[in-house]
Amino acid sequence: MASSDQTATRAGGRHGRPWRAAGAAVVVLLALVGAGMIGASYRTVPPPRPPQPLAQAGAAAPVATSAAPVDGTGTEAADQPPADGGSTAPNPDLAPAGLPRSAPTTISIPKIGVNAEIMTLGLNPDGTVQVPPLEQAMKAGWYSPGPSPGEVGNAVIIGHVDSAKIGPAVFFNLGSLQPGDTISVAREDGSTATFTVNEVKSYPKTAFPTELVYGPSDTPGLRVVTCGGAFDQSASSYVDNVIAFATMTS
Repeated sequence: MASSDQTATRAGGRHGRPWRAAGAAVVVLLALVGAGMIGASYRTVPPPRPPQPLAQAGAAAPVATSAAPVDGTGTEAADQPPADGGSTAPNPDLAPAGLPRSAPTTISIPKIGVNAEIMTLGLNPDGTVQVPPLEQAMKAGWYSPGPSPGEVGNAVIIGHVDSAKIGPAVFFNLGSLQPGDTISVAREDGSTATFTVNEVKSYPKTAFPTELVYGPSDTPGLRVVTCGGAFDQSASSYVDNVIAFATMTS
């Protein structure tokens, strides 16, 4: 399921450089469109609505870990929220130095009872981001062309919110996380990277914050992505993405 070495190298991050999305990949990363994120099976009734984050797009922004702020052009610029002045988020200037690259194996989020295996994901042949298969909806997936959790840069972990077959899936309760909650990611090299949540926000899929999620960073960050918001019965998809923004703190 992972992308080829050529694709991963082109995406960057393998040699300590901040990852920067390139070319057409930026366009297809905008949506993380929800068919694969929630379950494509036909539903006769709407599913239970997952918890929604307190912060919505257009409110306060997460503490920025991007080395390249949104440049004032395009959709991202129009949707960029003002800086967060709150005191609950960790200071990225105090974040520990990045770890060497190592694939993640499990993710633990005690606040919402998550202790899940992580599989490796890449890009589909059409350039869209892979998601875990629906029959493994209780597993999360790491976007391997980007940094690994603990490396300098924004590591991205993706998971289903639910599926028609099993109901609530691995990240069903992601929207209930709050600043100060912790996320731990175990790695193949035996180390564990622990992140502190800065903010959890909901974005319409038509305004996915590509730069904040996949863009470069000079500190080790983590973005955990799932679906949320209202369920569109006709499209069998949720209308929003819920994203937890976190900074490595130990």
